[in-house]
Amino acid sequence: MTRRHGYALLAALVALATAVLTAVWAGASYGDGARAGGPYGAGGAGRESAAPVSTGTWVAAWATSPAGGEPGTSVLGMAGRSVRNVVHTSAAGTGARVTLSNLYGSSPLTVTHASLALAAGPGSAAAAPGTMRRLTFAGATTVVIPAGGRAMSDAVRVAVPLGADVLVTTYSPTPSGPVTYHPHAQQISYAATGDRAEDVTGSPYTERTRYWRYLTALDVLGHDSAGTVVAFGDSITDGISSTPGANRRWPDVLAGRLRTAVRAGQDVPRYSVVNEGISGNQVLADGPGRPAGNPSGLHRFRRDVLERTNVKVVVIDLGINDILRNPGTADPERITGGLRELVRQAHARGLKAVGTTLTPFEGHRGYTPAREAVRQRVNAGIRAGGVFDAVVDFDRALRDPAGPRRLAAAYDCGDHLHPSDAGFRRMAEAFDLTLLKDAGRAQL
Repeated sequence: MTRRHGYALLAALVALATAVLTAVWAGASYGDGARAGGPYGAGGAGRESAAPVSTGTWVAAWATSPAGGEPGTSVLGMAGRSVRNVVHTSAAGTGARVTLSNLYGSSPLTVTHASLALAAGPGSAAAAPGTMRRLTFAGATTVVIPAGGRAMSDAVRVAVPLGADVLVTTYSPTPSGPVTYHPHAQQISYAATGDRAEDVTGSPYTERTRYWRYLTALDVLGHDSAGTVVAFGDSITDGISSTPGANRRWPDVLAGRLRTAVRAGQDVPRYSVVNEGISGNQVLADGPGRPAGNPSGLHRFRRDVLERTNVKVVVIDLGINDILRNPGTADPERITGGLRELVRQAHARGLKAVGTTLTPFEGHRGYTPAREAVRQRVNAGIRAGGVFDAVVDFDRALRDPAGPRRLAAAYDCGDHLHPSDAGFRRMAEAFDLTLLKDAGRAQL
């Protein structure tokens, strides 16, 4: 071998090693072109950091399901405005990355400036000092997300505490058609005129909204959690009747219980919990439109569960809307059959599937004895053990002992269907945390 050939071989080996290391850090990729960047992207707010690269496990610290196109945005979208989403974390880390969605857009979404920061305090659009980070996508500050697509940012180095409010801001100068959003966020987010992506004061953010726009996931890298639990359901999981900004949905309370148990040394998994509930969601039927607004549990399970970062367990609380929104009498066998199909998909990916019974709704405007009979048959099938790997009995936890077809008064938000804050807390308290163990070893 000549010296020249030796140098060429050495250069090739170095390039190969570099490529392998880059691939290891790149993480999961999506079929529509979204990707994870290196361990830390282009530093914070345009500055490169010389601190050593951290290690750990990527988990989902927060997530939500894109549910449709925001009304009133079909022409301009959010062109010329900064969108500042506020999200609450269920895991800590030393690095973070986000996923943006243009699922319901009618044209490409061009984001020319995006940032991530810790909120200065609860309910604040201001950033905590020293936490503002500029986000990049494949190393660039601009990303073009095709209609129907999504994109994952490069990771940035930032200390994200457990139970923190995080600000994720995007600026798009051009129209993109309907804004992909999640209504009923039960969290105040913000918008401002012009490019204010790296504003730390919060003062330009005069528009308040209860929507999450474009943002569908926040992942963190760290040693706090070993995996992710996805809560998959309808408005009861979405927390539509919970106090806005208080993080009192039952998945929030479940995440808090897990953190407390781990700190107390109990034998439970170190998992984050993310909420993939959509108000009005059904197991079997899609909403209108193409792509469907509020897609069925069967049609969105891959997107909202299987493609979440490092998911280990899914908790499924679906079926009540299949009963309430059926113009006739729903078939309980079809509902439980749909739930079994969700479990089959979970098992194919090595996930444990925990299911819940359907909660009472006597007194609600949609209540009829025939619909109650369907709920009872679905619950009987779930309790019999032929649907899920494990069961949490939300029905038993919330029902009125003196009238088990209705919610106990203390747990009723007032519409006789959705729980109050106390009801959501009771649901999480009824959850045996050890049911989250043994992921990948399904019982059915």
